[in-house]
Amino acid sequence: MTEPSSEATAQAALSQAALAEEFKTAFREHPAAVAIIAGQTAIGPVGLTASSISSVAVDPATLSFSVTRATGSAGGLLEAGDVTVNLLGLGQEQLALDFARSGAPRFTPEQGWEHFPTGEPYLPHARETLRCRIASTVKVGGSTIVLAEVLEVLHGSDVPPLMYQNRRFGRLDAASFGE
Repeated sequence: MTEPSSEATAQAALSQAALAEEFKTAFREHPAAVAIIAGQTAIGPVGLTASSISSVAVDPATLSFSVTRATGSAGGLLEAGDVTVNLLGLGQEQLALDFARSGAPRFTPEQGWEHFPTGEPYLPHARETLRCRIASTVKVGGSTIVLAEVLEVLHGSDVPPLMYQNRRFGRLDAASFGE
């Protein structure tokens, strides 16, 4: 069996790096809804902004999201077990930014957080809040895909959903679908 040459290995690494950049570009241009995923840990609430939320199944009601590491807020969510997925609406851009930046203010009274009787923090002014229990996780490269069973749904604001595309927030409204 022949070992690959260092040139072939370098070429493969460049090819993989180029593919990774093309992949990021493709999804940077793909609009996605914005959510804040939050949970309660022994040391307090944790949360992060995500655009990787997806429905998986109806019975049992299950959604998925991904986190890029198992430390910090992401690790706290994985530890919490029960989380809320707060689907944001237009006008909640600053809240999304606060939960996307390390060290930004989180869970302040001005942000309007409340808690379920079971302890999970949620945003009553989000478009929708889904209270979930993490059912399983799958490691993929440097990320973890989370499958979460939905336990409860709260309907909130009826403003258009907050969307994210190419590092910018925007809107999606019914008019674009012919209503």
